[in-house]
Amino acid sequence: MANYIDEFRDKEVIQKIVDNLSNYSGPNLKIMEVCGTHTMAISRYGLRSLLPKSIELVSGPGCPVCVTPTSYIDSALQLSDKKDIIITTFGDMMRIPGNESTLLYKKAIGNNVQMVYSPLNALDLARENPDKEVVFLSVGFETTTPVIALTVYKAKSEGLNNFSVLTANKTMPEAIKTLAEDSELDIDGFIYPGHVSAIIGTDFFSNVAYNMKKAGVVAGFEPLDILYSINILVKNISNGNIILENMYSRIVTKEGNTKAQQKMYEVFQAADAVWRGIGNIKNSGLELNAEYERFDAAKKFDIKIKASPEPKGCQCGEVLKGKKRPIDCKLFKTRCTPENPVGACMVSSEGTCAAYYKYGE
Repeated sequence: MANYIDEFRDKEVIQKIVDNLSNYSGPNLKIMEVCGTHTMAISRYGLRSLLPKSIELVSGPGCPVCVTPTSYIDSALQLSDKKDIIITTFGDMMRIPGNESTLLYKKAIGNNVQMVYSPLNALDLARENPDKEVVFLSVGFETTTPVIALTVYKAKSEGLNNFSVLTANKTMPEAIKTLAEDSELDIDGFIYPGHVSAIIGTDFFSNVAYNMKKAGVVAGFEPLDILYSINILVKNISNGNIILENMYSRIVTKEGNTKAQQKMYEVFQAADAVWRGIGNIKNSGLELNAEYERFDAAKKFDIKIKASPEPKGCQCGEVLKGKKRPIDCKLFKTRCTPENPVGACMVSSEGTCAAYYKYGE
């Protein structure tokens, strides 16, 4: 495995690609890396600093925790106040501020909030605590949603009545279309997430290139994966070759993972979803379908998820749309730090603000 990774960090090959990109002399290009994992890798390896000024990388809304609206956190906080409920979630979610508190604070004052590493862990808790209701905060893109679907499927198969999910799952295609159509953003090309593509395949991204005239590339997460993908993208745009290239073919296929897709849409169905900073995007979310709706925590506990204002001064919304950089936010490194995050982009391990804070521009 070490050698396999080393192949994608070869300094000589990296230098050749950087030299090639430095010779780019065309018009300024704006390229969006959609995925939070790419954002973190670009910052960690200093790839942005290796590019000429005429090639700008902007970050997109590909961090599932970051695009979860404050209103959802407020609803989760409300649920955690109920006795006999165990709230289960991933670690990052516990630190995102709602309007008045965080789940971490609720845990500190005695509410039953537990961090899990998998939704299947939450199902274990439901089996072990039949006198409690276990609610899993269901957040994620196509990468994690199939496992959540499997968990709900297992709960139904086992006849568990004390398990439910509060859904905020999202899917990438409609969000990509929204960004591609944004004339203010004016993106020239997209770097698409390798792990989402591994599930849904490459057809949709090919359609974006063909129908919306936006070049794209599906990329892996090592330095050479990303740099080589940028090089291909710049070359294609320069030549007017507006197509999708799959540079992560060792993982991603045209069809994607059809078994995962089947399980996901056996349990979930498309629904409108609110994205932090972007707003409502039609059919960009997932909700439990009728056969599984008894596992919907919002319906089970009559939770009405209402719109909540974003923290005053927080620019996460503009950062998530690629319209501002973290350093353009007045709160960045002042009121908003990893120790005291104001917005979700600073909380998440894949957040753009967290990446800029940790590794610089």
